[in-house]
Amino acid sequence: MNLGRATLLPFAVSLAWGLVVAVGAYAIARSIQFVLDPDPNPAAVVWSAHTGYFWRMWTVCYAGGIAAFVVLPVARRHIEGCARALGPAVGIAATLLALQAALFP
Repeated sequence: MNLGRATLLPFAVSLAWGLVVAVGAYAIARSIQFVLDPDPNPAAVVWSAHTGYFWRMWTVCYAGGIAAFVVLPVARRHIEGCARALGPAVGIAATLLALQAALFP
């Protein structure tokens, strides 16, 4: 089986979109959880049976995986547009994460 660049590039772009969605979703999920149910900062808690950190991580990883599968057929048809849109998406996800870290630790 020969996997050329034309075959692997849509997979790489969809994986990148999945990672970007997971990072953005984490920032949103943590902010919502901070407002609705203020727990201690997960970075300060070594282990707690009631911490939402692991559930948030599994949830956003799942959402990122779904996003990667959704983007894959689109990336196969419109690879340039999907790759071009990654730049602003990374900036938005980084901004969301920075705001979450600064405002809702």
